[in-house]
Parts: sequence; C-alpha cells; structure tokens
Amino acid sequence: MQSSFAQHVSMASLSLSFLSPLPPHSSSSSSSLQLHTRISVSPSRIGVSSTPSYSQVIQHSPSTSNPRVVVTRERGKNAKLIDALSKHGIDCLELPLLQHTQGPDLDKLASVLSAEMMFDWIVLTSPEAGLVFVEAWKAAGTPSVRIGVVGAGTASIFENLMQSSKQLLDVAFAPSKATGKVLASELPKDGNKRCTVLYPASVRASNEIEEGLSSRGFQVVRLNTYSTVPVDHVDQIILDKALSALVVAVASPSSVRGWVNLISEPNSWSNSIVCIGETTASAAKRLGLRNVYFPIQPGLDGWVDSILEALRAQDGFPSERY
Repeated sequence: MQSSFAQHVSMASLSLSFLSPLPPHSSSSSSSLQLHTRISVSPSRIGVSSTPSYSQVIQHSPSTSNPRVVVTRERGKNAKLIDALSKHGIDCLELPLLQHTQGPDLDKLASVLSAEMMFDWIVLTSPEAGLVFVEAWKAAGTPSVRIGVVGAGTASIFENLMQSSKQLLDVAFAPSKATGKVLASELPKDGNKRCTVLYPASVRASNEIEEGLSSRGFQVVRLNTYSTVPVDHVDQIILDKALSALVVAVASPSSVRGWVNLISEPNSWSNSIVCIGETTASAAKRLGLRNVYFPIQPGLDGWVDSILEALRAQDGFPSERY
C-alpha cells in the first residue's frame, strides 16, 4: 500500500525521485593563498561556434571603456559584485551570459504548496530558485514552510519577507559550506522519522541534492521550476572588450559553458576565469579553461578576494594595487 506521503504526491501529478549515480569527475588540486584555489590545466581543443547565436544586445556604460573584470550574471544581479569591486578601484563590464526561462514543473509548485501535505523542508540552492519559490508560495496562500538554503545569496531573497511573515516563512538552515553536497550531508533529520523534502530546482541542476538526501533516508520531490538559457545576442564590440579584460567572473557551470561558446578560439584565451565556488571551477576545468580561480568558501567576499588575486597574477602589479 502506498504511504500517505506518496498518495499526496501522486495526487499532485508528481513522483518521488529515484536516482542514479552521477559520473565521477576530478577535483582541483593546486592551491594559492588561504582563501583561494587556482587551477592550472593544459589547454585542450574545444569545438565551439565562432559566431554568437544570440539576439538581445548587451549595453555597457562609457565608464567601462577599459574594464578589468567582466561580470556575467543575469541583468540586474551583478550590482553587489560591481559595488564590491569598485571599492578597490576596479572597473567592470556587465555581460550577462544567461537568462531564465520557465521550467516544466513551474505550474505544479503552487498547487503542491497548497496541498494538505506538509513538507518537512523546502530546499533551495540558488537565488533564482528562491525568487521562483516566493511567487508560488504567495500564489498558494503563504502556507507555513521551513526552508533550507545553500548559502547567504539564496537566503538574502527572504530577508524582507521574513520581517512580515516570520511565523510562516522560516529560513532555518544553511550548511557549513555553501555547496549542494554539503547541504545534502548536513540537512537536519530527526532520527529514523520519515522526513520529506520539496526541492524546486533548475532543469540543469545535477542530481547531487537528491542523491545525497535520499542516501540519508529523506523522501525527495524535485520540481524543475526554471531553466537557464544563453542570452539572445551579444554585440561584437562588447564581446571584444570582454575578451581583452583580465578577469571574467562566473557564478554557475551554465555561465562557464556560455563563455566558452562565445570564444572562437578557447585555447588562445589565457586570461583568468574566477568562479564563485568549487562546483563552477570544476566545470571550467573540464571545459579546458586555464587560470581558473575560486574561493575555498563560496560567497561574495571570497569571490571578490579571488578576483583580486587573479588580477595581481595577471597584470604583475603588487598586492597593494588592489
């Protein structure tokens, strides 16, 4: 006989996640400084199109005529990084590489949250997942939920809401390190009691969260509520400026793939790619990019420190310059 949990999920046209292992991948090895890790790899031939297939023109301000750093998050989400770097006198070029689209399970999210079934945890692993969740949560009538987030960036989505909805919206957990693997290993579970998790995620997200939680006995429902796709167009003049910048800052494996797809000759581009964390850095390494940096502890402060370290290494100026 199906459990009550499975029956409720079935009524919502969902199913529990049954997972297969992810293929193994290599991790980074060499390190520099306490807060940063740099990956140096031999270049390998990557086949990409030399002509961008995008249609939305990316603008830039006149003050970024000679940018040192390219910031690549979606438009409107680069302000914190730009502000942090400006304090060090660093000009940035904003070149969004991705845009978000609706996922196949988006319409199910509000109905699942409205159902009688209560999840022990809602797990969110990106700011975009948080934004999508908030809209569905409001549409569902703001039910009482307990949320686990991967890090401070995702948690920040709920700061204003928690002031007005503290009794209904409880951001109760963040892991000791802001990665999906650590979140899955540390999410609190009450002994052998059945514990249910709703995981609204990107279509492109790996199975790492489900695998980790399921191996610990959690029952996981994953909803693919959004996806990321390349921006429609990048102006060639802007791309030329980006290619000459010393550092490109990326915040996801999808952004790394987007950057590689824009480079006509990836092997000849030898400037630095600075990743927000280890997962993104591993993707950059697998795609053959050289001079890959990332902070040991993911987050804005570590990201900025790694960018500064990459700039010092690239232009040969002493640390005091930045």
